[in-house]
Amino acid sequence: MLGYIWQCFYSSCLRFWLKWLLRILTGRCELQRICARCKAGALRTSQIEYSLKSSKSKVLRAALSLKENDLEDHLAQIIREKRIKEQKDNTFKVNLRQCLFQINGYNNLFEAVEELRKEVFDSETEEHEHMLLKLWELLMPSEKLESRITKQWGNIGFQGDDPKTDFRGMGMLGLTNLLFFSEKYTDAARQVLSHANHPTLGYSYAIVGINLTEMAYSLMKSDALKLHFYNTVSGKPQMQDFHQFYCYLAYEFDKFWLEEEPESIMEFNRYREKFHDKVKGQLQVPEVTLLVTVDPEK
Repeated sequence: MLGYIWQCFYSSCLRFWLKWLLRILTGRCELQRICARCKAGALRTSQIEYSLKSSKSKVLRAALSLKENDLEDHLAQIIREKRIKEQKDNTFKVNLRQCLFQINGYNNLFEAVEELRKEVFDSETEEHEHMLLKLWELLMPSEKLESRITKQWGNIGFQGDDPKTDFRGMGMLGLTNLLFFSEKYTDAARQVLSHANHPTLGYSYAIVGINLTEMAYSLMKSDALKLHFYNTVSGKPQMQDFHQFYCYLAYEFDKFWLEEEPESIMEFNRYREKFHDKVKGQLQVPEVTLLVTVDPEK
């Protein structure tokens, strides 16, 4: 209760006066001070984001939801609003631009991820079918599919004879993640598949992969991936950056599963939550960078 009262007091009153005092003493606004004292990455960008979000200025708050084409004009508005003399702080504009690209890029990326998740797998769409068959070819190069609908799909962890039913929850995002991992890290993906087919420690490779897509999606939706992206992408994050994070989850979950040695696949949910908590804890570290530690395919 006391913490809540203090937070309200600080946000509504004390913070304003502290900012005013520091502006008088340093001759710089809060945004300038953050850019000057923090190196590029999550520490700087997250503090800039908090400052913009907490501002009483509509111009500053609006900087959190910009279209890419409007960014330069809005950057100029911020400089005018805060009465910043660029000739006395010639790195500020560059640094703030980078932060705004990262902040708005994260929001735009989530919209793209959401759109792909909502795209339904359609067996009548040639591109969708090509992606699915490519996934099989990459994971099972020595075995040919007997037909499009076959029990063979169970060999790479799908539940039924037709994989399309397994993509309902995550749509094309699930298939795209599985395929990206198999294309970018083919040897690692095949190794993970071989572990998934272990007689006692095995799990359904594709189904677990789609489940990990849901984990990555949920973490992004809750903003838990912000620090990771702010540290690993210097500008606007792209869809491939989300796919790379999925690859990290797929590779690391396999190691985690084997290390934990569950008694059966029936314990999947418990170990899935344990892995989720582990990753979420890592994502709260300001210096976090969760990257796959195997070399991508040439």
